[in-house]
Amino acid sequence: MSGTTTEAGRTNWAGNVTFGASRVARPESVDELRRTVAESDAVRVLGTGHSFNRIADTAGTLVSLADLPPRYETDRERSTVTVSAGMRYAQVAELLQAEGLALANLASLPHISVAGAVATATHGSGVGNRGLASSVAGLELVGPGGDLVGLDRDSADFAGAAVHLGALGVLSAVTLDVEPTYRIAQYVLTGLPLDALAQGDADEVSAMLASCYSVSVFTDWHAPQAQLWLKHRVDAGAAAPRLDWFGAVPADRPQHPVPGVPATHCTEQFGVPGPWHERLPHFRPDFTPSAGEELQSEFLLPRAAARSAFAALRELGPVIAPVLQVSEIRTVAADDLWLSPAYGRDCVALHFTWHKAPEAVAPVLAAVESALTPLGARPHWGKLFTATPGAAADLYERASDFRELMDRQDPDGKFRNAFTQSVYAGEM
Repeated sequence: MSGTTTEAGRTNWAGNVTFGASRVARPESVDELRRTVAESDAVRVLGTGHSFNRIADTAGTLVSLADLPPRYETDRERSTVTVSAGMRYAQVAELLQAEGLALANLASLPHISVAGAVATATHGSGVGNRGLASSVAGLELVGPGGDLVGLDRDSADFAGAAVHLGALGVLSAVTLDVEPTYRIAQYVLTGLPLDALAQGDADEVSAMLASCYSVSVFTDWHAPQAQLWLKHRVDAGAAAPRLDWFGAVPADRPQHPVPGVPATHCTEQFGVPGPWHERLPHFRPDFTPSAGEELQSEFLLPRAAARSAFAALRELGPVIAPVLQVSEIRTVAADDLWLSPAYGRDCVALHFTWHKAPEAVAPVLAAVESALTPLGARPHWGKLFTATPGAAADLYERASDFRELMDRQDPDGKFRNAFTQSVYAGEM
């Protein structure tokens, strides 16, 4: 059992969090994972470490799923695939594509683990596309006693368990909905007037954000112009996308979301059609990012509040820009998952990639959060925000139901840490 204990995995991907775990376990089988959980007093799970707060921290055992044997089982009759929870989306996508299958959506970075993305409600973009956890058809969890617990959409607690913050158990396998493979053509436009977002015709802005299968806008909220990334689903009879929004023009060279950074590792642009998994992410699956020199925050608001949010951030632009690498605007469709930031409402998602300068970022993040919270903003669970997790949870109509579910699934709190205990207590 060489994977049982290791000193690796002591920091997150960005290096801004050092975990306080007494040991890091890397089980090499589900049976070993079950024993590890059963024998530990406190357990948290580390995925690919692409979270920026202390959601994964523990003083007990930090479990990495990276060494579990890959599991990949398609069920064409049910249009699902069951995979090991520790597998990365890039791995799953390659296997699906080889079988002529696909997922409905992917995050901008395909290297994140299925378990971590589902647990924290990570998402992609598109007015008709829901977050990644909405594609979950079933979960296999290791409970506090080391028992295996299976849940599917017919289970009473499923909508509460899909986005679970690691507080209900350790995911060992996830079943995802699949569909026939499809192609995407990606276009990047430059010269989009930033003021058009807050001051332009509201219907035209909404139409722009809905104009392709997946749409992103990149800005620093201060420079007068932004980038518009359009991911057009190439299906039979699909009309070519519009490429002149608010006077923006197609880029004459490959673009990176961060201005001035070479586009070497970005997915192919210029409208060249390619498989879904090679276009939906912004970054190529064959490029593995190293430890990131960045911090990240994200807030999801009701789509109806988008215009007000754009105006508030534009006003804060001179304060935001000096500590920001880039901000991304996306859209996410409503779902029914209790702790999904898109629960019950179509959303606009406002993502911030900060410079790795925590002391300089902190007051700016507080100002951003102060401006967006009155508009109904819910923070991404895996990224930086200034509210307590309990206060964030209180923004959800089903928060009390989730707390009750935690109590039933894990009455002794084996899977809780300071982050989830705050959610559990509903601390303000």
